[in-house]
Amino acid sequence: MKIPNEGFDPKVIATLKQELKDNNALFKLADSEENTDEFVNFYFIGMHEGKEVIYDAALYTLRLHHASEVYELAEHEAAKKFPNFKAIKYEEDENGNLKPLSSEEEEIGWFITEIIMEIEDEETVKVQEFVDIDTSHDYGIGLDAALNVEYIDEKVVNKFVKQFNEDSLVLDETLYSFQTEEEEDFDTP
Repeated sequence: MKIPNEGFDPKVIATLKQELKDNNALFKLADSEENTDEFVNFYFIGMHEGKEVIYDAALYTLRLHHASEVYELAEHEAAKKFPNFKAIKYEEDENGNLKPLSSEEEEIGWFITEIIMEIEDEETVKVQEFVDIDTSHDYGIGLDAALNVEYIDEKVVNKFVKQFNEDSLVLDETLYSFQTEEEEDFDTP
């Protein structure tokens, strides 16, 4: 009998457990091009209702979580102002160059930028560390978490997995607001 969610299948769990043991690791990175120094998708083995299960985890910085919340709010404001609003999708031409936006898309883009700046200046959006568990996930148990760290690296993920599995993870309940970091232009002589 095939278990519908393979993340609960003892054979799949045993395979991952052996792979982690062979690599002397607490987690395995998901094959994802989206992994960055602010977001990591990975798998680890933990307990749920007294049984081992695979967690399909997404761990990101609080700054990235804040930026996502701010952008979502700005898009919501744009949808209220522009009746034909749809998310701006950048397309490439046959040479791989970005195609220019339509005048309406450009206007929407500027509006969203202004709203983002306003939200950040007024610190309208505040976020805090969290862990969300999704037991109806399609592979194992889904886990989303945001931590107030500068970047997500192997050390951060290892600490998270260890504390999560030991039930010793303490989340910072402080509310934070972030500003977009502007890249400075350096004039070279």
